[in-house]
Amino acid sequence: MIRHTVAFRLKHEAGSAEETSFLADALVLAKIPSVRSFEQLRQTSPKNDFTFGFSMEFDDQAGYDTYNLHPLHVAFVRDRWVPEVADFLEIDYTRL
Repeated sequence: MIRHTVAFRLKHEAGSAEETSFLADALVLAKIPSVRSFEQLRQTSPKNDFTFGFSMEFDDQAGYDTYNLHPLHVAFVRDRWVPEVADFLEIDYTRL
């Protein structure tokens, strides 16, 4: 199992229509067949500047690779993520 996580901060003002639209459009990622347990998360700690997180799981590396190359993911990254995300940290985990 691979758990893919990303913490991020948007360029949009908190509570704005643009922020709401971005988060709504990101739900398309959950439709990719290899994605399991997709979650959108709000940061609650003052220890960093990230405001949101996405978390999802894949059964194996093949599922993760399928996700990365899937047209829905590629389009979301190109059309929404790159122009609208100010900063992010991506971490992928496997169980010990």
